[in-house]
Amino acid sequence: MIEVTGTAQHAAWQARQLPPIEQVRPGLWSIPVPLPNTALRYVLVYALELPDGVAIVDAGWETPDAWAALTAGLAVGGFTMADVRAILITHVHPDHYGLAGRVRAESGGWIGLHRLEAESLPGRYGAVDAMIERGQAWLRRAGAPEEEAGVLAGSSREMLPIVRMAEPDRLIEDGELIGLPGWQVRAVWTPGHTPGHLCFHEERTGVLLSGDHVLPRISPNVSAHPLQQPDPLREFLDSLSKVGKLDVGEVLPAHEYRFSGLADRVADLLEHHEQRLAELLARIVTQPGASTWELAERMPWRRPWSEITGFNRRAAVGETLAHLRLLVSRGLVRSPAGSPDTAEPDETERWTAIRPGEPISAGGSTPAHPME
Repeated sequence: MIEVTGTAQHAAWQARQLPPIEQVRPGLWSIPVPLPNTALRYVLVYALELPDGVAIVDAGWETPDAWAALTAGLAVGGFTMADVRAILITHVHPDHYGLAGRVRAESGGWIGLHRLEAESLPGRYGAVDAMIERGQAWLRRAGAPEEEAGVLAGSSREMLPIVRMAEPDRLIEDGELIGLPGWQVRAVWTPGHTPGHLCFHEERTGVLLSGDHVLPRISPNVSAHPLQQPDPLREFLDSLSKVGKLDVGEVLPAHEYRFSGLADRVADLLEHHEQRLAELLARIVTQPGASTWELAERMPWRRPWSEITGFNRRAAVGETLAHLRLLVSRGLVRSPAGSPDTAEPDETERWTAIRPGEPISAGGSTPAHPME
């Protein structure tokens, strides 16, 4: 059973307010850092006290309000930005990684992240024009109208002002003990949301700093796109099963609020995606030859398709494609054009069910859960 443990955070979420700074364990602080103009509202940065300073997990994105909130949160624990000795990054999305470079410049602390996140940095934040060009190509293959392909691929530029590309000082591997004095923090590689997403399991206290991998209310976006692995949803589902086996008393996510009942939450998410896969397969059976774009715009979302715009629409298309690729790997769907990454630039990827006459079920060796 899932139980909300961050009651003050939950109340603030319902009231659409910023939650309080909290000491959730002796020496372990939760610091909300605002995210303007997003449905997520804030990212929760965690600070672990050290004998000579503090280590933080994630940093927020680079805005004056975020910097002020992180500074104020550290001050409640008796620290300044200059006391930061380590910046552990769950993944390099701007709301987690954006301020890391500025924190390091202020403190001299080291930045640590997974190798695959480090490898994605040049393509994500360096050669932006090339990334946008690749994004337009895959959106065209997904069946996006030409004018929308350009607009949606170009939405990546919106992220550049809120993130500073900072090369890591340390690469963190799966299963590695981080070596923070007074703590027993072990890295858990959980690809899916991004290729090198990390959770951090503090084994002494039994808490899991889950980043975006496991959230209490929603499923993170798992998209197939040029910077992702070929089958990200399969990796995400396998990663869910992996963390579900950990000895965890409380989950400290990067968004929303703390909760207990990790194994039950994992089961819910797996079932959620399994249902979503079955729903997508049913649409392919009734609409053989539909493109990824056509399937995405016909799938149910939290809001009508006409209200999903910009980056969110691109994410919805990528998430639909991730589910299609898992259906392909399960032998349930095929595309005559082959892989979206190898098809001709102007060739639209279209999808058909392999055994359309059989009862519809997306179940396979890897369980799945539905898209948000």
